[in-house]
Amino acid sequence: MATLFVVATPIGNLDDITRRALAVLEKADYVACEDTRQTLKLLSHYGLKKRLVSHYSYNERASADGIVKLLAEGRDVALVTDSGTPGISDPGTYVVRLAREKGFAVSPVPGASALSALLSVSGFSAKGVSFQGFLSPKKGRRKNQLQKLLESGDGFLLYESPMRITGLLADLAALAPDRRVVAGRELTKIHEEILAGIAQEVLTELEKKPKILGEFSLLVAGEKNVKELGPE
Repeated sequence: MATLFVVATPIGNLDDITRRALAVLEKADYVACEDTRQTLKLLSHYGLKKRLVSHYSYNERASADGIVKLLAEGRDVALVTDSGTPGISDPGTYVVRLAREKGFAVSPVPGASALSALLSVSGFSAKGVSFQGFLSPKKGRRKNQLQKLLESGDGFLLYESPMRITGLLADLAALAPDRRVVAGRELTKIHEEILAGIAQEVLTELEKKPKILGEFSLLVAGEKNVKELGPE
């Protein structure tokens, strides 16, 4: 029976791909990808030539039907996104569910993750941390979402774009001025930067830059479950 492989790809540094992921990509009959241009860069870097299928948020359901048809023909398909793991703030959830409903095997091929990468260097306990991905781009709704997350008392991890990171930090500073945060920019890349402190301190550092570039992961420490740096 054909298999849908859910393959994690590097979040920046191409050397972070696993040997198993490369073996699966080489073996698969097709690679379903979020952006063919990005996936071609990865495949070309490792000398792989594969048949690609476009699978992104705006064609996810139609593309999923096509992927399931390939599986029905006995073709193995490797599902990837531009970076990280499919289904984690990226397309993939629907096709995984559909493939499983149709009786096909779905196999994870884990690897690099901005979520685990930032947690590992935060100095906070990961216990009780929830992953929230991207909040609403609308200021009012985002502030309401933040308020509810802060009131929970738990830590949480967000993803944010360089265009909206200062607005997010400003909201955090206003709502919870004493909460500690750790921000990771361009994780695993040449210009990787990790900033830690209360939200206003991190915001001040970013505002010194003439231009903010790169995607962000932001960990907000919880009052109950996430401990600050230093001995217990």
